[in-house]
Amino acid sequence: MENIKIKIGIVDDDLLFVQLLKNYIEQNDRYEVVKTSKSGNAFLNETESENIDILILDLRMSDGDGLEVMAALSQKTAETKIIVLSSFYRRSFMGQMLKMGAHAFLPKEIDLDEMSNAINAVYTNGHYFSQEQVTVLRGQLSNKLPQFHSYSKDDLTERELDVLKLICQQLSTKEIAESLFISSKTVETHKTNLMIKACVKNMAGLVIYAVQNNIVNVNEIVLFDK
Repeated sequence: MENIKIKIGIVDDDLLFVQLLKNYIEQNDRYEVVKTSKSGNAFLNETESENIDILILDLRMSDGDGLEVMAALSQKTAETKIIVLSSFYRRSFMGQMLKMGAHAFLPKEIDLDEMSNAINAVYTNGHYFSQEQVTVLRGQLSNKLPQFHSYSKDDLTERELDVLKLICQQLSTKEIAESLFISSKTVETHKTNLMIKACVKNMAGLVIYAVQNNIVNVNEIVLFDK
């Protein structure tokens, strides 16, 4: 299992930045950059069946921006996790980015070690929040972000609530299964049902749903700091 490489794509119109990021990423033998594209449309046109685990995506590009790529990928069955990495980063946009399908939303000025942490967290747990973003969530989430769901928390089963709370603690599918004494397949089924009921696209959206509905306190969100 340790030998499985995380396959990464990079979409950004700053070619120098792409090359520098690619060189950094590939210093870690767990990562393999399998695709780079200079625009959103180029990525969507060139990438049909390529297996990409994580896509590092710029938000503003002249030929197909990041929002268009996220919208297109949301229509596909393959689950490529998306890290939006942009100079157009605003903390106030965080919830909207996650709602639209991003699994993490980060500034281009991010420390490279934190970038590596984000890749690992998104790959393993489906979302990543920095300490700064958790602070934003504390101050803004409950009052200012739109509600994501059509079901209330009362529509969740007791087991779904258990799974949701463990997702917020950054546990992987395997760890949740071991904690609840159920199979990994059953955990995945619960995750799917949770996303349907919460009307969200990924684990990050579930964390926001859990906070908005007072299922967990924002202070209980576990950060990935390994």
